[in-house]
Amino acid sequence: MSHEHSSAASSAPSRRDFLKTSSAAVAGAAAANLLVARSAHAAGSDILKIGLIGCGGRGTGAVGNAFAADKQTQLVAVADAFEDRAQNSIVQLQKSFASRVDVPPERFFVGFDAYEKLLATDCDVVILATPPHFRPAHLKAAINSGKHVFCEKPVAVDAPGVRSVLETTEQAKAKNLTLVSGLCYRYDPPKVELMKRVHDGAIGDIQAMHVSYNTGTLWHHGRDPNWSEMEFQLRNWLYFTWLSGDFNVEQHIHSLDKASWAMNDQPPVKATGLGGRQVRTDDKWGNIYDHFSVIYEYENGTRLFANCRQMAGCSVDVSDHLFGTKGTAEMMRAKIEGENPWRYRGDKPSMYEEEHRAMFGAIRSGNPINNGLYMANSTMLAIMGRMAAYTGQTLTWDQCINSSEDLSPESYEWGEVSINPVAMPGLTRFA
Repeated sequence: MSHEHSSAASSAPSRRDFLKTSSAAVAGAAAANLLVARSAHAAGSDILKIGLIGCGGRGTGAVGNAFAADKQTQLVAVADAFEDRAQNSIVQLQKSFASRVDVPPERFFVGFDAYEKLLATDCDVVILATPPHFRPAHLKAAINSGKHVFCEKPVAVDAPGVRSVLETTEQAKAKNLTLVSGLCYRYDPPKVELMKRVHDGAIGDIQAMHVSYNTGTLWHHGRDPNWSEMEFQLRNWLYFTWLSGDFNVEQHIHSLDKASWAMNDQPPVKATGLGGRQVRTDDKWGNIYDHFSVIYEYENGTRLFANCRQMAGCSVDVSDHLFGTKGTAEMMRAKIEGENPWRYRGDKPSMYEEEHRAMFGAIRSGNPINNGLYMANSTMLAIMGRMAAYTGQTLTWDQCINSSEDLSPESYEWGEVSINPVAMPGLTRFA
C-alpha cells in the first residue's frame, strides 16, 4: 500500500546500528536514572490513572493485571473502535474491581480516532492493546502526549512500523517516560534466573536454538451481514496480515523473543523460511498461513530453528531449547543440564502481574524502564521470518529492516477494504 508510516526507508537502521544501540542501552539506562523524572502522581494523589486503548480480552486482562500489581491504580478512560467491546470491558472489570473503575461518558471513546481523545485526558499511564497494526501510531501519539506506556506485543506488522517504534523509543527516553513491553517472559522469575545463568556461561557458547509454538486454533467471531468488510476484518483481526502480521508475528513472537534474549538481542544475519496454508483455506481465515518453519543464522554461526503451527487435532508443543558447548537449557521448564545442572526452585508469581509491577514501580520511583529496543528487535525478527516464508527467499536482516513494504490500508473507513492475496513462495516478491 502507498500509505506511509512516519519513518522513511532511507533512514532505517542496519544490523550494525542495532548492535551499537544494544551496547549503548545499558549505559543509557543508567544515565537516564540521573534525570529528573516526570511526576507520576495525579494532582498530589498516590493514584495512578490508567487509560485503556483496545478493549478486547487482552486489554481487559491487562487492566486486571495492573490492578493486581498496584493497588493505587484506577481505570479512568477507555477507547476502542467498537462501542460494544469498550462497554463489555468496563462491565467485566467492574465485576472484580468496581471501586477502581471510573469511566464516565465523557471519558468513553469509540471510533478510529478514539485513542486521540483518550490521550487528551489526564491519565498517567496508557495500555496499548489494539490489533498490532495500530501500535506504531498509537505508541507515537502516547509518548508525544507525555504518557507512560504498557505496550502489548507485537509492536508492528511491517518494517516501516518497526522503524517508527524505534524512533518513538528514543523519544520516550528523552522524555524520561517508562515504556514496558508485553513480552511477558522477560518478567517471569524462572526465565529471568535461567537467562542470567545462560549469559554467565552455564551452557557455554550457544551453538543452536530450537523454539516451537505449535498450538490448536484460536477464536473466530464469524461474519454478521450488517458488518462492513472493514468491521469484519477488525473483529477477526488475527487472520489478516495487515492487522496481525500473521500468527508467527502475533503469537510466535514470544518464542522468538526468548531466543533473541539468549543472543543478547543481536539480530541474525539472514533467514530462510517456509510456510503455507494447508488447513485454514476458507476465505473466513483471511490471508494468513497456518504453519511456518524458519532458520535464522547469526554472525557467530549460531542457528535458530523456529517452528509454529495453528491447526486443530494436532499435537501441542510450546518449548524453547538452547544447545551450548557445556550443556543445554530448556527455557519453559527453567532447567539446565550438562556441566552446570540447575533447576529453578523459587517462587512463581504471575509474569503478567510482574511486568505491571515493574512498570508502576519505575514510574513511582522516577527510574524509568524502556523496553523499546528489544520489543522492536523481536517484532522485526518475527516479520523477517514471515517475509522469508512468504517470498521463499533467503533474506538478510538489513534487507528486512529497510523494507518498504507497508501493509496499511488506503484509508480507515467503515466500508470496503482490500487485502493482499495469500502469499505464494516463489511468486510473492520481496519489497
